[in-house]
Amino acid sequence: MSVMGKIAAKRRKEHGTRACMRLREQALVPGNMYGHKQDPIPVTVAAPELLQQLKEGHRVLDVDLDGQHETAIIREIQWDTFGKHLMHVDLLRVDPNEKLTVEVKVELKGTAPGALSGGILDHEMRTVLIECLAIQIPDSIPVKIGHLEVGQSIHVRELDLPPNCVCLSHAEDVVVQILAKGTQPVLPATEGPAQPELIKKPAKEGAEEGAAEGKKK
Repeated sequence: MSVMGKIAAKRRKEHGTRACMRLREQALVPGNMYGHKQDPIPVTVAAPELLQQLKEGHRVLDVDLDGQHETAIIREIQWDTFGKHLMHVDLLRVDPNEKLTVEVKVELKGTAPGALSGGILDHEMRTVLIECLAIQIPDSIPVKIGHLEVGQSIHVRELDLPPNCVCLSHAEDVVVQILAKGTQPVLPATEGPAQPELIKKPAKEGAEEGAAEGKKK
């Protein structure tokens, strides 16, 4: 379950690719804070602080923006090509008591005996769509596969969800299965709840950066 972290942010006055490159050279990560029918605000955060929050698994943050505190979730992180340096961060304002619709990764736990005996492990769904409070977003949904033999599967309806979380993905979709060699995977159901767009995101600056100006709510 997500635990709230803390981070300091400052308003960003410079925009564009060159300006953002200069910020990164100073160990600052350019980004945006947006949502809740408020104007998007271009911001910067210290790269070491953001990396620490990510390392500790914090997705919900108490953001100190020039002395004003707001609760936000880390909506999107952009890395460089090699996945070593932070390039951009999007912070979405939230009310800790409001429900959000988010995608959460599915994490397989254990080793399937069917795979050891020659079957093929088919991990169909890497993420599922859930609804929960902003402060209760799980880091992942663990799925125990230590009992799966060839021909057996685990469906969305069988997932063990954290308290107060509701899964919106199609109940009959296969999350993971053990196939016999030469067997075709079972395709996900075509019908099911649409994935609602939580909020419209601001446009990007150049190829990477999010531009706040011109995208007023």
